[in-house]
Amino acid sequence: MHFLTEQLWFPSVTAADEDGLLAVGGDLSSERLLLAYQSGIFPWYSDGQPILWWSPDPRMVLFPKDLKVSKSFRKSIVSEKFRVTFNSSFSEVIENCATIKREGQPSTWITPEMQRAYLKLHQQGHAVSVEVWQDNKLVGGLYGIDLPEKKVFCGESMFTKVSDASKVGFYHLVQSLKEKQYKLIDCQVHSYHLQRLDAVQLPRERFMKYLD
Repeated sequence: MHFLTEQLWFPSVTAADEDGLLAVGGDLSSERLLLAYQSGIFPWYSDGQPILWWSPDPRMVLFPKDLKVSKSFRKSIVSEKFRVTFNSSFSEVIENCATIKREGQPSTWITPEMQRAYLKLHQQGHAVSVEVWQDNKLVGGLYGIDLPEKKVFCGESMFTKVSDASKVGFYHLVQSLKEKQYKLIDCQVHSYHLQRLDAVQLPRERFMKYLD
């Protein structure tokens, strides 16, 4: 276990424990957050805890070309019930991601401190949001960190208030990344929702090669 100070530094991801926990402490400055994502590391902690930094092995990723679109999902994509935008309401998206109730999660890890940090990253052009609208109401969305120099997008969180809303937003994000020839979307940890979209788990060593 490594304890971070004000020094802008992270240990090698190979130092993470079996759960993927790498380091404790530091801060959520834009410089540190960008260094973390570029190094295959991300913050994840609950309110009242110190900042915890993770680099799990294996790593859940989605290759844009492999996105699975079922027949029922495609109907939602081609229908005109949703309107999708990029970077038009970042603060609303991250606030909804923080406050939406999730099964099995009694509290959010997107603390007010984290919201402020990622809003600053957005203002600097590093954090991206996708918004999904229905009847001019925000019904779904997602946000993440863009690493254009590495052709990697790091997904952080998504929310939905209407069936398929967040999936439609994710679909449009993937299409945009495919056009820009991105290599992969970092989904961080396993979930059955992402697995159904054909996300896969990579050994951390292989994942890190995409960041080198």
